[in-house]
Amino acid sequence: MVNIDELKFDEKGLIPAVVVDSITKKVLMLAYMNRESLQISMEKELCCFWSRSRNELWLKGETSGNYQHIVSITADCDRDTLLIVVEADGPACHLGTETCFEYPVFESDERHEFSYEGLMKLIEGRKIEKKEGSYTTYLFEKGLDKILKKVGEESTEVIIAAKDQDKKETIYEIADLAYHVMVLMIEAGISLEDIHKELASRHVIDKKVKQEKMTQ
Repeated sequence: MVNIDELKFDEKGLIPAVVVDSITKKVLMLAYMNRESLQISMEKELCCFWSRSRNELWLKGETSGNYQHIVSITADCDRDTLLIVVEADGPACHLGTETCFEYPVFESDERHEFSYEGLMKLIEGRKIEKKEGSYTTYLFEKGLDKILKKVGEESTEVIIAAKDQDKKETIYEIADLAYHVMVLMIEAGISLEDIHKELASRHVIDKKVKQEKMTQ
């Protein structure tokens, strides 16, 4: 663990802090901390910054209720910038948006960023907009039974490919299964955050079981 004394605060006693959502991995905001606000953040496990405009400590969420619960704080190689991973109670931006970074400046025509969140939004859009010719829309129109049938079929394809020890085909079939499961999630009103929380709770349980076995 890096000690606070090893961090490099600037001439004003500040260090930039990049805040990232633990679930979506989106950069939520950039703020600044001084030694006191960093210590408060670690003690409370809530983000506390130094407001350069108001020249005072600023506990994020104290007035809005949009607290940021700290998962981890990591320093960069030069020890002059912090990366803070959080579980956010609400929007990070004072404008009410999830992240402060909402205004594209440039986007490549050849390279496209992929995310599960983006894919989920696309799938959800196909359900709402009913795009003609869309396979995803077709699944939603056919209903739950059709979606469940496809999930079952794709599960079988994964098993067959894995049994044949065909890695390339197994990857392909797992991707198909993941897509159809996401369609099912949208149909059932289940979010990625719901799954994330469930898996996180199981991780804690698994950790406790391991600790109990080590003490026996």
